[in-house]
Amino acid sequence: MKWLAAAALVVLLLLPAVLNSYAVTVFIFIFFYAFLGQAWNIVGGYAGQLSAGHAAFVGIGAYASAILSVQAGLTPWIGMLVGGLLSAVLGAVVGYLGFRFGLRGFYFVLLTVAFAEVCRIVALNTDAVGGALGYYITFTGNPWQFQFQDNRVYYYVALGLMLIATGIVAAIERRRFGAYLIAIREDETACEALGVNTFRYKMLAMIVSSFLTGVGGTFYAFYLFSLQPGAVFGIPLSVEIIIRPIVGGAGTVMGPILGSFILSPLAEASRIYFGQGGWAGAHLIAYGLLLIAVVLFLPQGAYPALRRLWLRLAPR
Repeated sequence: MKWLAAAALVVLLLLPAVLNSYAVTVFIFIFFYAFLGQAWNIVGGYAGQLSAGHAAFVGIGAYASAILSVQAGLTPWIGMLVGGLLSAVLGAVVGYLGFRFGLRGFYFVLLTVAFAEVCRIVALNTDAVGGALGYYITFTGNPWQFQFQDNRVYYYVALGLMLIATGIVAAIERRRFGAYLIAIREDETACEALGVNTFRYKMLAMIVSSFLTGVGGTFYAFYLFSLQPGAVFGIPLSVEIIIRPIVGGAGTVMGPILGSFILSPLAEASRIYFGQGGWAGAHLIAYGLLLIAVVLFLPQGAYPALRRLWLRLAPR
């Protein structure tokens, strides 16, 4: 499997040389959503704490880095760390409220959705961040301001973010921290009975996940150059983040990547072929049907199924 991953990485590094601009854009979104999926995977996949409002941290990171860049002239390369830290702090607040009061399952889902909705309403009604009109960034083409003339630079930045997040998730999985998160996901009550500080490990997972998601917000802001409260804080973006690890295999290192490679091209194809007239939103129907199929036939996701098939067919 390692040589296969290495070969895939080499191909991805060379692809921009032969792809047109549109195909490069599709890959950028594949990598970006894989990155966000990996961030969510830490708290949702490994720890089993189903945050359904993770778009809030994208929005927090996006608005923070954009405002610091436009108003204070701070480079987004530093602003992304500020946005990540702010997201981590607010993620810690949400985590504290949820974990300290023992919210699990649907109750924690509702807490995270409510948090994202509060963020959306605040942004929508705050004139300093553009309010309902949104917040816009002027394109200057200055790399120091995270702005590039060549779309392929965004490709490599998004690929780098995905690889960094994947490395972090892989490191977590191999260490005691990851083992505790998996144990909490499987049986939190038993972990507490054995003396594991479940609150501490869930908080750490939430903080790391929120930080990475906030960093992704900077990429979102400076790739699209406009921020709309309903887009960056809304439920649809949270669904986009969550569904990739679920389809690919939540709680696995490769799951979010595989899920993004499945869903992002599917979403783009459905927008092209069904996005006009009465078929607008058809990609959401496709998402729903695919999710039903995964739940029924691949409840652990696509990656575990492919791994079992590989182990069965690979020469010994």
